[in-house]
Amino acid sequence: MAGRIRADDVTAVKERSSIEDVVREHVTLRRSGSSLVGLCPFHDEKSPSFNINPVNGYYHCYGCGEGGDVISFVQKVEHLSFAESVERLAQKLGFELTYEDGGSRPREEGLGKRSRLVEAHRVAQEFYASQLIDTSLPAARAGRDFMRQRGFDGHTAKLFGVGFAPRGGEELTRHLRAKGFTDDEVVAGGLSGRGSRGLYDRFRGRLVWPIRDITGDCVGFGARRLFDDDRIEAKYLNTSETVIYKKSTVLYGLDAAKKAISRDRTAVIVEGYTDVMACHLAGVETAIATCGTSFGVEHIKTLRRIMRDEADLAPSKVIFTFDGDAAGQKAAMRAFGEDQRWASQSFVAVEASGKDPCELRQAEGDLAVRALVEDAVPMFEFAVRTTIGRFDLDTGEGRIQAMRAAAPIVATIRDQSLRPEYARMLAGWLGVEVEQVGVEVRRAGKAGARTGAGDPRGEHRHTEPSESSLEPSAAELADTMPRPDLRDPVVLLERQMLQVVLQFPGLVDPADLGALDGTAFSAPAHRAVFDGIVLAGGLQPALSTAAWADAVVEAAPSAVRPLISELAVGALPVMMDKTTGQPSRRYVTSLSLRLREMTLKRRISDALSQLRRLDTAGTPDPARQRELGVQLQELQRALVAMQALEED
Repeated sequence: MAGRIRADDVTAVKERSSIEDVVREHVTLRRSGSSLVGLCPFHDEKSPSFNINPVNGYYHCYGCGEGGDVISFVQKVEHLSFAESVERLAQKLGFELTYEDGGSRPREEGLGKRSRLVEAHRVAQEFYASQLIDTSLPAARAGRDFMRQRGFDGHTAKLFGVGFAPRGGEELTRHLRAKGFTDDEVVAGGLSGRGSRGLYDRFRGRLVWPIRDITGDCVGFGARRLFDDDRIEAKYLNTSETVIYKKSTVLYGLDAAKKAISRDRTAVIVEGYTDVMACHLAGVETAIATCGTSFGVEHIKTLRRIMRDEADLAPSKVIFTFDGDAAGQKAAMRAFGEDQRWASQSFVAVEASGKDPCELRQAEGDLAVRALVEDAVPMFEFAVRTTIGRFDLDTGEGRIQAMRAAAPIVATIRDQSLRPEYARMLAGWLGVEVEQVGVEVRRAGKAGARTGAGDPRGEHRHTEPSESSLEPSAAELADTMPRPDLRDPVVLLERQMLQVVLQFPGLVDPADLGALDGTAFSAPAHRAVFDGIVLAGGLQPALSTAAWADAVVEAAPSAVRPLISELAVGALPVMMDKTTGQPSRRYVTSLSLRLREMTLKRRISDALSQLRRLDTAGTPDPARQRELGVQLQELQRALVAMQALEED
C-alpha cells in the first residue's frame, strides 16, 4: 500500500490552488474590502458571514466558526479525507503527486475512493453515450426515437450527455472491469448490482441522463423506461444513495446553470430532466430539477449560496414550474411549505392546459417556454388560489370554509405590510367582506404564534396586525411605518418612481405626476412619501435638487424621513446618460405609465370585488350594481388606452 503524500507536494498543491476559484464552485462571492464574502456553505444563514482572503488562501465564517485553508475547505464541503482532498485539487491542477514510499502512483492508484467512483461514472457516461449513437444496436433506436419525439436531436443528446443502457444486463460491468475497476468499486458506485449469479448492470434497456454535482463531476444517473417488457415498471430509476450521490443535495443541471443563476440571482425549478433540457434550449438558462425526490431543505441551502439570497440585498427570485395536474399542485404546496426559508420571493408557473416545459416547447416553441417563466405568479397567490379551489364557492358554506382554510396562509406572510393586501385579494376572490377575512387572518396568526406553525422552522418572528383594522391608522402611520417589501415588483416600481421625483424632478412631467394620487402607491410608506411631495407643493423646478428634497422631508411624516433620504441617494437600476448622469425621459415616462396602469388594475380589482360581494348579498342592490358596472367599464377603457400609450 502506498504511503502518505509528500509534504512538499501538499504545500505545492495548496499554494497553486486558488481558494477563490475552489469556493466559487459552491458559493457566489462578492468583494468587501480586501475580502470576498458569501453565504456560508456549512450552516444556513440569511446574511453573509463567510469570508475568504484570496491573498493568504484562508477562509473563515463568523457565523459558525468554520475556517481553514483550501484543503480543509474541500475536505469539509465535499466530505473527503485529507489525502482525497489533496488528490482532488492536484487532479484539477494536473499536478503529479509523489508518495513517501517513493515514486508516483499510476492514475488509477493515485485516486482516493471518492475520486475512483467519480472516475468510474465518467467512464460509464462515455459508454452510455456511445451506445445511444451506435446505429448497429437495434435496441438503442428506441432511445433515439424518444429524444426525437420530444424535439431533441443528436447535438442536444451530446450536449447533455444523454446515453443508452444496453438491454443485456452485463455490458457496462464488463466494460468497467476492462478499464481496471474492481467489483467492489462498481457496486459501491451504484453502477452494478450484486446477485446470486454475480454482478449485473444497474440500468438495463433505458435512456440514461448523467447527474452531475455542482463541480461538474458525474456522480449518478437517472434512467427512463423505454420498453413495455421492462420488468421494472417505474418510469424513472435513479442511482441509489452512495458515497458520492445524495439525492437530497444534488440538483440536475446545476453544473450548467450555476453561472446564470449567480448572474441573474434567479433559479427556475422544473420537474424532470427533459424539462431542464427544453428550458435551456429555449433560453431559460437557470433551469434545474431534483433527482427522484421532492425539493427540500438541502436543495434550498445550496441554491441560496449560489443566488446570494441575502436579506440585505435586492430580492432574488425562485420560480417553480409544476404540471397542472393534482400531483403538480401537491408538489407546489410542498414547496410553499418551505417558502419561509427563502429571503427571496418565490413564484409558481403553471401552464394553463397543464403542459410541462418540454411539452410546451414541442407544441408552441421556445417563446412559449420563456413566457411561462416570465408570467409566474407569487407563491402565496398560487397557494391561496389552490387552497380555495378545493371548495364550492357558489355556496355560503363553501366560501366560509375556503376563507378559514386560506387565512393561515395569509397569516404566515413574513412581511406584515403585505398581509392587508392579500386579505383584500382573498376577500375579492371569495366575494366576502374584507373585515371578515381580517378577523380570520388575525385568529390564524394567533394560533400560529402559540404553536410555532407560522414558520416551518418553528420560529415566529413577526407580531400580529392591529386588532382594530388590517390597515394602519393615521396615528400608526405617523409613529411607525413598515419598510416597503422590495420583493414585490409593484412596490419596486413605486420606489423607482419616487427616486426619480426626488433625484431628477426636472425630468418628470407635472401632468404625469398630477395623474397620480396616494392610491397609486400600495406600500404605506411610499404613500406617505408621495403625500409629502404633494404637501410640499408638488414639483418645484425653481428649487435645487437638495432644497427640493429638504422641502419633501419637512412636509412628510417623521416616520418616513429616513426613507426619503434613502430614496434621494439610492441608485436607480438603469443605465445613466454618460453626459448628464441622468436616466432617459423615456424611462421616466415608462415608470409613470406603468404605475398608473397598476393603479387602474387595482381599482378594477376593487370594483370586481364589490360586484362579487353584491352578487352574494341577501338583498339585491340593482342601482349600485349598475353604478359599479359603469365604473368598471370606464376603468377598463382607461386601462386599454393606458396600455396603448405604453406600446407607443
